[in-house]
Amino acid sequence: MLRVIDTETCGLQGGVVEVASVDVIDGRIVNPMSDLISPDRPISRQAMAIHRITETMVLGKPTIEEAIGRYHGSPYYVAHNASFDRRMLPEMPGEWICTMTLARGLWPGKKYGNQALREALQLDVTPPADLHAHRALYDCYITAALLIRIMEFSGWDAPEMVRRMQVRGSSATFPFGKYRGSRIDDVVKRDPGYLKWMLKNIPDLKPDLKSAMERALSAD
Repeated sequence: MLRVIDTETCGLQGGVVEVASVDVIDGRIVNPMSDLISPDRPISRQAMAIHRITETMVLGKPTIEEAIGRYHGSPYYVAHNASFDRRMLPEMPGEWICTMTLARGLWPGKKYGNQALREALQLDVTPPADLHAHRALYDCYITAALLIRIMEFSGWDAPEMVRRMQVRGSSATFPFGKYRGSRIDDVVKRDPGYLKWMLKNIPDLKPDLKSAMERALSAD
């Protein structure tokens, strides 16, 4: 089982207002779940204009910490631009797979938004009729259809997708610091102490960068 998960937020800096998921089992999309969430900050006008979730809709709803437990239980979590959703959620027990990252490798030169890939790849999917793009459950259906296409096209199973995510992560470059622009797998060979220092002293590293650094250190 792979659990496709998506969040809607108060803005780019966080504050979850909706979480949803669907499961992909044997090439089928099943077990839809969704919750509106009471956020820890006001919803920005820009975000509200995109997902159309208002302050009234989330009034009295559970917090993300209260709601997230029922989304646990999968060995794999899948999201489109997974580094964002992973950062928005409390710690999830499982491996993460990013359909955007995998799609970039399989189909170079395309636009990589969910809806753009749905059209470009002619994905056969029917999201809930009462929702629209940028609602969490609607977007889960699109991401799940993309995941199924990735698996059919590539022949990769879940462990292989995780492995390819790890390979791409180790080939990633530092976005800041004295090794800005250098590959993580190169830096770990030259200066592993620097990676250890960053992991210990910089608490707000992006989850994908942190995971790539930890994997590089463990493999060295």
